Amino acid sequence: MHLAVVGLSHHTAPVEIRERLSIPEHSLQSSLITLRADDQVLEASILSTCNRLEIYSLLRQPQEGVAAIQNFLSLHSGLPGQELNPHLFALHHEEAIQHLLRVSAGLDSLVLGEGQILSQVKKMYRLGQDHQSIGPILNRLLNQAVSTGKRVRSETKLGSGAVSISSAAVELAQLKVGQGQGLDELVSLCDEQIAVVGAGRMGRLLIQHLQAKGARRLVLINRTVAKAEALSADFPDLPIRCLGLDQLDAQLQDCSLLFTSTGADEPLINCQRLNGLRRRQRLMLVDIGVPRNISSDAGQASNVQCFDVDDLQEVVERNQAARRELALQAEVLLEEDQRAFLEWWDGLEAVPTINRLRRQLEDIREQELLKALSRMGPDFSERERKVVEALSKGIINKVLHGPTTALRAPQPRVQRLQTMESLERLFELNSQGEASDGSKDGGKIS
Repeated sequence: MHLAVVGLSHHTAPVEIRERLSIPEHSLQSSLITLRADDQVLEASILSTCNRLEIYSLLRQPQEGVAAIQNFLSLHSGLPGQELNPHLFALHHEEAIQHLLRVSAGLDSLVLGEGQILSQVKKMYRLGQDHQSIGPILNRLLNQAVSTGKRVRSETKLGSGAVSISSAAVELAQLKVGQGQGLDELVSLCDEQIAVVGAGRMGRLLIQHLQAKGARRLVLINRTVAKAEALSADFPDLPIRCLGLDQLDAQLQDCSLLFTSTGADEPLINCQRLNGLRRRQRLMLVDIGVPRNISSDAGQASNVQCFDVDDLQEVVERNQAARRELALQAEVLLEEDQRAFLEWWDGLEAVPTINRLRRQLEDIREQELLKALSRMGPDFSERERKVVEALSKGIINKVLHGPTTALRAPQPRVQRLQTMESLERLFELNSQGEASDGSKDGGKIS
């Protein structure tokens, strides 16, 4: 068995590649089924966000398994391997574990220490369980990742006041508006006519940050107006007008600043649409959706500035320097949690030996129990039979406790192998056959 992660992120791929790999939640189950259908993939989970698409997996063979996942990503994106693979990374075992823990802690995010990624890792874990694509190994790893993410945020100040993608988008708009006024600083947005397209989680965060940065009036556009109205009710101090998508053109004509963050698979705004409008003023478009909600050609329209998630780096770098020291503190915690998982993983090497020993002792128990019961005769009640059987099981569990604890305890691998060899020789376990390895065949690892 081999742990690996294959994917891409804002570190390795531009947004036009990332959006081709994005997997919406309604497609996750079918994607996981496709992955698990390959004999090389024993367990799989998918993390799909605006800045990354990563597939965590337990593989039979590292090279063949990674190739199977790369082939899946190529088919899913429609990109040939020679075009896609340069953007992909593949990390194995210890590096894969370390990467997941860093992701969950917010240390690999565009915005260092962001909180939303932990929620996304939790969601990956839950969906993997719901769709039965993860087994005992990834279940343990993802649970560790969630615990690590929580621990970093509770034991360091990395998560306190951390900017998010949404707040970075608002700061970018402030910076660009200021530059339009000849200033190289963040300015108030009180004079801007602002629209937000999308009433989901990111839309909520956008409104929160816009309100904090001085926005006085705002239009919220959503496919379902009722959902927009429900969101606007949470901001009683900010006048928000709620409209449907059919009013998007009118707002593109009237607004000076428009943010988009929807789950649309195709761009809502492009150059042709903008050029067909009678706009009264300059227009700044900020798109934090992946796939993008605004076409790459929108910035070619007259008097239009267009930005996407990859343009946030300018703002992010202004906020990162003070957080790097906190990140170093978090790395220490990550090393501890990674070591704990690896110790558990190393202990799995002893599982086949433990299973063979248990099976042998269980066979002996059942044989001796049958002999004893046959000598008791018909006067032996059902209740007495159950008591004797429970007694025999209890003895087996007591006998197994010492060897099991010794084999699974953190120790040098050579020492564990010597202990396993001694047990196998003393109890003649090699003739018992292989026990379950926790793979697709239905084995259990406790």
